[in-house]
Amino acid sequence: MIELEGVPELIDPVMICAFEGWNDAGDAASTAVGHLDREWKGEVFASLDAEDYYDFQVNRPTVALEGGVRKITWPTTRLSVVRADTGEQSRDLVLVRGIEPSMRWRSFCNEILGYAHELGVEMVVILGALLGDTPHTRPVPVSGVTSDPDLARSLDLEETRYEGPTGIVGVLQEACAHAGVPAVSLWAAVPHYVSQPPNPKATLALLNRLEDLIGVRIPLGELTEDSRAWQLGVDQLAAEDSEVAEYVQSLEEARDTAELPEASGEAIAREFERYLRRRDGQPGPGGHATESGGLAEGREGGTSGGPGAPYLRDPSTGHGRPRKPSARDEMAKDDAEDTGGAEDETKGPDDAQEGEGQDASHREDGGTDRGGDGDEGSGSGR
Repeated sequence: MIELEGVPELIDPVMICAFEGWNDAGDAASTAVGHLDREWKGEVFASLDAEDYYDFQVNRPTVALEGGVRKITWPTTRLSVVRADTGEQSRDLVLVRGIEPSMRWRSFCNEILGYAHELGVEMVVILGALLGDTPHTRPVPVSGVTSDPDLARSLDLEETRYEGPTGIVGVLQEACAHAGVPAVSLWAAVPHYVSQPPNPKATLALLNRLEDLIGVRIPLGELTEDSRAWQLGVDQLAAEDSEVAEYVQSLEEARDTAELPEASGEAIAREFERYLRRRDGQPGPGGHATESGGLAEGREGGTSGGPGAPYLRDPSTGHGRPRKPSARDEMAKDDAEDTGGAEDETKGPDDAQEGEGQDASHREDGGTDRGGDGDEGSGSGR
């Protein structure tokens, strides 16, 4: 039995794992777990014996001087616990961060599951990143997959259908399934032409999707700014090479064409509501969030125009969609009807029919619900 000392009783614990190596393109997944550990000041309570799982000729130990004393750090996998406290809600996260083992994968997974059992973990979330044909200029696709059909339905995930070589992420997920532990893996797609680490944009996308899944807002620190700086840097490198720029443009066109059929009103609305929920009602760029999910007009940085001004474009048609009327808009409409009643009485039947036809056409064009850009996309269930 695993002995745990100094670990208090945990609140709704979720285990979040990431492993450097084959499953971690651009170091996006391991950096995400490292970010959680750093932001919430994780405390390491256990580490796996490096002798059991690692080939030191593949993953060599490192030596450093600490206070004039040489110290060797062995490659291993460490477990830490953090309290994710947002003020309104709290839950504990068990963070597992290490290197993909060189041997004894089944024993490795069983040891991690032993800790999960002793700590009362409710769900295991494994982060991964893969190389893909995705342009760096678009939102990073993040796919959530599971082998549990019930979990796929309840959490709006994909049921994995992947067949082929797998890494420790796939092995650990299946080990969880056989042990009866709910398990999900989140995969970020990293552009293969800029795969060298770090990739803060992919890390940011993983954390955004993770906070949707576990219901806890994650402090992003400097990741947002790092992500912008990373994209600007890649933009400049691509602009210096005409062949790379042309290739990126072809990826953009392919991505936009592939996503066009999915840009339905329902899908866009779901992603936009997810964004609002994730931001917990905080102001977004260019205005403050309103009850209907739009941006308040008439303020600095907000949208311009009257109550019917569109605030979002439908990607499938290019037409602007009117935002949902607010209570203030309804009051303004009532006042307009009161003052314009005399004019309405002078209209003939033909005028009334024409107005109704215009209203119906307007409803048909603008009937799609609100939406927003999302990071969700196709990935791999490896």
